[in-house]
Amino acid sequence: MGKIAVRPETGKLYFDFRVQGKRFREQTALPDTGKNRKQLEQILKKLEAEITLGTFDYSAYFPGSPNLQKFTALAKNNVPGYHETPLFRDFANDWLNEMKIQWRQSHIDTVAGTLENYLKPYFGKKEVGHITKKDILDFRASLAKVTTRSGKSLSASRINRILTPLRMILSEAANRYEFSSPYHGIKSLKVPRTDVEPFDIDEVRLIIDTVRPDFRNYYIVRFFTGMRTGEIDGLQWDYVDFERRQILVRQSLVKGRLEYTKNDGSFRAIEMSQLVFDALREQKQVTGDKQFVFCTSSGGPLNHNNLTKRVWYPLLRHLGLRKRRPYQTRHTAATLWLAAGENPEWIARQMGHTTTEMLFRVYSRYVPNLTRRDGSAFERLLINEFNAKTDPKKEADS
Repeated sequence: MGKIAVRPETGKLYFDFRVQGKRFREQTALPDTGKNRKQLEQILKKLEAEITLGTFDYSAYFPGSPNLQKFTALAKNNVPGYHETPLFRDFANDWLNEMKIQWRQSHIDTVAGTLENYLKPYFGKKEVGHITKKDILDFRASLAKVTTRSGKSLSASRINRILTPLRMILSEAANRYEFSSPYHGIKSLKVPRTDVEPFDIDEVRLIIDTVRPDFRNYYIVRFFTGMRTGEIDGLQWDYVDFERRQILVRQSLVKGRLEYTKNDGSFRAIEMSQLVFDALREQKQVTGDKQFVFCTSSGGPLNHNNLTKRVWYPLLRHLGLRKRRPYQTRHTAATLWLAAGENPEWIARQMGHTTTEMLFRVYSRYVPNLTRRDGSAFERLLINEFNAKTDPKKEADS
């Protein structure tokens, strides 16, 4: 049984304990007082319990100790439950390199950032096989105390995203080194349901009628196709099919790079309403000689942050409308389609969802009595609200 002893020459307390019959002593900087002895005895009790269970991690208690090498050599020779595994930081680096081939560059950047900013600083020096469930729960609790640059705490959703690579890494390590993943049984934090804030048809009409003329077509396409920001900013003329009246979503602009859409559902063909068709025909006259449908004067893709700050938010303020992110244009398209009575499966395909589950979960309160149509009801809604009249010449061109 271990003990807390004092070195006469220094008057400082030290740990004295045994592992598999071998003696280990670790010095502390604490003077010999009753309070300090009691504190160290509690640590010693926990330490010895972990030795008995085979979960003792020497480096967690005594990082940088010269006894680490001695313990590691001993642990290799039958300390109960011991598994020689790489440090978390080394295994995480190897894991990321192996996974890169499966992911888009933007996702690689996100995971790499999570490893460098959160996971490696906390778990990096631990052997991956010696990370415990308590370590994970303590880490998760510490994330709740982290504040962002704006002074806000990390959301439950953000914390779950940080923990996802940790779960994947520990699961892979457990498979390779034959130990039970400590992540087993840990559930994700409950994320409050986010209420969408779509614009109604009158607000949409007001925005379209008031926005700067050079961005009118852009916002018509945003509001009436349900395209994501990266999808519309990365849209190229090669993927606009006027003959079939379709927008082919194949790529997305992410951090200034064109990447393939994130999943099979996102890879889709969006049916053009007459309003969208006319807007793109008009836009063709402006940027038809460029690569991107909506672009800068030099032909490069739009900078979403600049557009939001210089056009979108000032426009909402000018119109006295509640400040909402541009992504609400996507929610608006979904709710307008639902209000028009379109078939939910058709709407899901337009939105890039593989099933209607998300449609009903996110927009359930906007679902009226359903009919089975294919876009014509939405077409009539736009015609009625915008008094759109088809130009015979445009009709002939189409």
